[in-house]
Amino acid sequence: MQPGLSVIVHGPDPQGHLGELLDALAAQPFAEAEVIVAAVGDWARQQAEQHAAGDPRMVVLPLPEGTGDSAARAAGAARATGRWLHFVHAKDGLPVGALRTVADRTAELSDSVDVLVVDHVLSTWQTSSAPSGDGRYLAGAGRRAVPLADSPQLLQLTPVLGNRVIRADFWRSLDVAGSDFSDDEAYAALAVLLHADKVASLDQVAYEIRELREQSLPPVTTAQRYAVIERYEQLHRILAEQGAPEGPRAVLYDVMVHELVRIFARSGMPDPEAREFFTRASRAAVSWRPKHHQRPAGLEGIRYSLLEENAYTKYRAFQAANQKRREVRSLVASGKRQVSAKLRDQRYRRALSEPVDPNLAVFSAYWDRGVACNPAAIAAKLAELAPHIHPVWVVSRHKAALLPPGTDHIVPGTRRYWDVMARAKYLVNNVNFPNSVVKRQDAIHIQTHHGTPLKRMGLDQLDFPAASKGLDFDALLARIDKWDYSVSANSHSTRMWERAYPSNYTPLDHGYPRNDVFYSATAEDVRAIRDRLGIAPGRRAILYAPTHRDYEAGWTPRLDLASLADRLGEDTVLLVRGHYFYGGAASPLTDLRRSGRVIDVSSYDPVEELALAADALVTDYSSIMFDYANLNRPIVIYADDWETYAKTRGVYFDLMAEAPGQVARTQDELAAVFETDAWRDEAAMKSLTAFRRRFCEFDDGRAAERVVRRVFLGESEESLPPVIPVDERTPAPTPEEATAR
Repeated sequence: MQPGLSVIVHGPDPQGHLGELLDALAAQPFAEAEVIVAAVGDWARQQAEQHAAGDPRMVVLPLPEGTGDSAARAAGAARATGRWLHFVHAKDGLPVGALRTVADRTAELSDSVDVLVVDHVLSTWQTSSAPSGDGRYLAGAGRRAVPLADSPQLLQLTPVLGNRVIRADFWRSLDVAGSDFSDDEAYAALAVLLHADKVASLDQVAYEIRELREQSLPPVTTAQRYAVIERYEQLHRILAEQGAPEGPRAVLYDVMVHELVRIFARSGMPDPEAREFFTRASRAAVSWRPKHHQRPAGLEGIRYSLLEENAYTKYRAFQAANQKRREVRSLVASGKRQVSAKLRDQRYRRALSEPVDPNLAVFSAYWDRGVACNPAAIAAKLAELAPHIHPVWVVSRHKAALLPPGTDHIVPGTRRYWDVMARAKYLVNNVNFPNSVVKRQDAIHIQTHHGTPLKRMGLDQLDFPAASKGLDFDALLARIDKWDYSVSANSHSTRMWERAYPSNYTPLDHGYPRNDVFYSATAEDVRAIRDRLGIAPGRRAILYAPTHRDYEAGWTPRLDLASLADRLGEDTVLLVRGHYFYGGAASPLTDLRRSGRVIDVSSYDPVEELALAADALVTDYSSIMFDYANLNRPIVIYADDWETYAKTRGVYFDLMAEAPGQVARTQDELAAVFETDAWRDEAAMKSLTAFRRRFCEFDDGRAAERVVRRVFLGESEESLPPVIPVDERTPAPTPEEATAR
């Protein structure tokens, strides 16, 4: 039986939203519909295939990376068998019940109806499911199917295909994909209304537009802005050829002028391009103005008049006057604080007027803690491959004494700090630089991050108050917009960063530089680290590294270390990296510390050395698990509060279902894992292998080299050392192997 409705999901997986969309479809078990996923690229294909395995309605149509939206829609429509087509972009969503609502409404419509228009909600990084504002147009149209001339206000609906459900035969007869405007979705959305014999309306929400943050998208070109004018001229030609009455022509004219004025006012085009755009827009406004058209009142009417007169200079003066009024109001509101800030920044501003030093690089890690993490590994490789570039570390005053001898450094707030920050060509950090640091046009900011995300990060914390308390998301976005590059250890991280930190930076899928040591360390290195820690040969060392809980006001120990050490026996050493405050003579840990069976390594750096020294890792939800997996050594997850953590912090995947080894939910279970060989048995190592393939994707020992060559030496992506497949890598020797050598 022919399905009544074909939902065509199309596109790549922008910022990780495709999975949410397919989850929403799976939660709407309406059997009379089919779902065609025109998946662009490997990541979208993998997402689609995972969901299709559990949904018999779903058909996956893999398309090559880079396939445009128009071509993806066309491919999906060619495969679809339904009577009606609903195009759903991979970034967007379908509200609860939308599938049945649309299917029920289209089932009522005869073949004389070509398009069903529906309402939608709008979501951004700041808002969720905000009303569209289109409801008034739909309510005015009612439920009758009518020619567009009877409801011309429908041309004012947000011009996307997702809020139009289109009869399949009508769509194919239009051949929109073959037109000169095939890549212009707004053109297609308006054209289907102009060509339709009848349009039906549904004054119910059946679509969600997710508006991606502008800064995360490629910049709009001047040619694309000129093309908007051509779009509307072509649409007006269609109406002219049809001999359409004035109603649709007047509404389309208002839509056109409103958008052209908005583009001109907000685009920030250079003056020659802006003048040319204004001239072209003016010609279109004069050519297509309906005979009896009435300009709107107020400021909008003034804008119409100036555009139709091609009064570019007057329009700029009009803009400037409005801007001046807004600035005066803002200045009065800010008062003395603004004056104070300008005085405070005077020295920095002077430094910013000096040329950028192409051989100066600033490094910082963990909020100016010292030489550590990915920035440290990059700096070390930089000294080897590009010694002409001088590194300077930003270090807080109380940490400066702990720096390696000879480390050139600056202390935040000092005169030299502002001078170096202003002149440096390269700024490298595993967190963000302060808001006060200006992004110079010819400087390069490299965000290295400091872990693979299990927990929700960035904008994804919006729905989790315990995690986002006190976080200024607008300021966060301003810092993100300074990034030029974002370093990633795996595809999962790349996708989650795109979603959590939406801006127009370039991802570097090169691996985490700090993890290079897991492939370069020798048996002698492993033995030396264990000697420094006081771990005797033959002893099993277990690194215990729990993470912070946002839902707890303070630190709550999750294990009774004394009891655990007693159960595991004298041959096991616990390396504890956490905030354990067992003190005093009566502490049950006192004797265990003296005997070296419990070693507090909370302040030991670098943490990579602790990983090399350990035979196994025990953690809960810390990102250390992703790094440690490079060593191909056992990992045990201690998850006594997983449900609470996942609910309050938010997570990107179910660790209980995709753990890198054994999972213990109680201390007794944890002890039992290590009292037997369960911690490293076949099942545990099989889970570790799958985890390692997914999350150690780019870590092969040459990550720092790739970053330095790509960013500092300007080498092409194609010329970089290729990533060695996971199964072909040789990690550092285990402590057992190191002792045997």
